[in-house]
Amino acid sequence: MNPKVDEFIDKAQKWHIEMSVLRTILLDCNLTEELKWGQPCYSFNNSNVVMIGLFKDFCTLSFFKGTLLSDSNGILNSPGENSQAIRMIKFTNVKEIEDKVAILKAYIFEAIEIEKAGLKVEFTKSTVFDIPEEFQKKLDEMPNLKTAFESLTPGRQRAYVLYFSAGKQSQTRESRVEKYIPQILDGKGINDCTCGLSKKMPACDGTHRFND
Repeated sequence: MNPKVDEFIDKAQKWHIEMSVLRTILLDCNLTEELKWGQPCYSFNNSNVVMIGLFKDFCTLSFFKGTLLSDSNGILNSPGENSQAIRMIKFTNVKEIEDKVAILKAYIFEAIEIEKAGLKVEFTKSTVFDIPEEFQKKLDEMPNLKTAFESLTPGRQRAYVLYFSAGKQSQTRESRVEKYIPQILDGKGINDCTCGLSKKMPACDGTHRFND
């Protein structure tokens, strides 16, 4: 148990019990627990497998290579219409988790076997943009981020690249990239809020995690 995750759960405003139950399930599967991109992340042999995600109306297990899972129970959801790698399972209460313990472990162990086999997600190539050096470095260091970014629509990709590139100093560009890594991994564009709406839409109350 990573103390950073203890602190994260203690400070979270919602989903304490749900996170604790999910955490126990994941640790029972012999995964390494870390805090990455501000969320509990679980890896096998230094390869990211699954992450616990917190949203306004639900919490999730997000599988980095979810599209490779067989999903025999039909419980995986795409975080975005164009996401080609990550798939998530949504929960709105602890009973939903407790009723699926055996199923969740089966999915987690299947994800581990995918890592053991060295399987890769095949994704559709998107339009190539002039990516700033700071962002390209992260894409090279994090294959899952590269996959998530390339699964976005060309318009969403362009919006990120323009925003990152607009930073006049390298430190500013690096800061912008770091801030939006979790949102890219969730398959969302720069103007997409965690509620699933655009931050530019009146229905979004402007209180969510990725707002400027």
